[in-house]
Amino acid sequence: MRDEGIENLLTRHRLPDPVYVTRPTMPELSSYHSHLEEIWRSRWLTNDGRFHSEFEDKLRQYLHVEHINLFVNGTIALLVALQALDIDGGEVLTTPFTFPATIHVLHWNRITPVFCDIDADTFNIDPTGLERRITPDTKAVLAVHVYGIPCDVEAIQSIADRHGLHVIYDAAHAFGVNVGDRSIVKYGDISALSFHATKLFTTIEGGALVSGTERERERIRFLKNFGISDEEHVIGPGINGKMNEFQAAFGLLELELVDQEIENRRRLTQLYRRHLEGIKGLKYPNDVPGVRHNYGFFPVLVEPGAFGTDRSRLSDLLRLCNVFPRKYFFPLCSRYPCYSSLPSASPGNLPTATMVADRVLCLPLYGDLEESVVKTICGIIETIHTETTKR
Repeated sequence: MRDEGIENLLTRHRLPDPVYVTRPTMPELSSYHSHLEEIWRSRWLTNDGRFHSEFEDKLRQYLHVEHINLFVNGTIALLVALQALDIDGGEVLTTPFTFPATIHVLHWNRITPVFCDIDADTFNIDPTGLERRITPDTKAVLAVHVYGIPCDVEAIQSIADRHGLHVIYDAAHAFGVNVGDRSIVKYGDISALSFHATKLFTTIEGGALVSGTERERERIRFLKNFGISDEEHVIGPGINGKMNEFQAAFGLLELELVDQEIENRRRLTQLYRRHLEGIKGLKYPNDVPGVRHNYGFFPVLVEPGAFGTDRSRLSDLLRLCNVFPRKYFFPLCSRYPCYSSLPSASPGNLPTATMVADRVLCLPLYGDLEESVVKTICGIIETIHTETTKR
């Protein structure tokens, strides 16, 4: 229902330029141009060129991992992860509160997703519900570090070990996140990263797989390159998942910027928290002790009764002010027509995930977002709260 009084009141807060939920960090154009000149000179565009090799090595060092493979995008990386562990068919326990790619890669591997509920504080898969979903057909757990918040990795691994299951982490949101002094991508059998332009670290498109052993790394390398081992031998069916030189060159420059990007996002996250903490009906995650966060997203949950209106109306009113948040992740993957008929997709099986998806809104957050804009967004939200609660 429209409230023209509020809409008219908010027009004075309208920002002059659109503010989107995210915006990529960009290296200096002159630096990228220099790399492009080298690519033009060499005419080596893909297939493990100079920039690919250098980027893979420097990324391995940055993440403090031993075994890594670069990919053209994060979805193909996750698809290959399942193949690398010989998970083809059967069931995989997973979360409905994620980007569609997490679930779609299961379908492409002829695997049935079994949706499990999430934890209300972390938004990640809730380990307490995993074991009762395990059947003789269960092959693995595919968990997501949502918004870069670490899953309960110890509990998940304990369950997997008791039942002989693989653990794969979709770490698309978790670049640079550490638990203590250990990178989050070192947990589980394989972790998949995404370097899409919407992520805090980007190679335009791109991704990577971090595996636990050199044998797995070699298997992944064959799988992402048509199964080719050398010029005359193909050792098995593979796919074309290779990262090209243009992406790798971009990634090399981004690595020089990512720590500052994380620090900028941390500062803006703290600013959001300070200005929103007194507004009733809003809930957002705080830092987890012992975790190095990357501040990739700023999600809030909107409780309609206390805040004064629901998440969708808040989103619409922000858009009137030229602020464009996103309902990450609504609807739940379990509500897509291709999965909604599964027994585990029932809303009654997923009460917390359903509640979170109905209330979540991610506010704009990126490193060069101006502090004044964050304060304006918070002021708009406070005005909406004030006006809707007094009616």
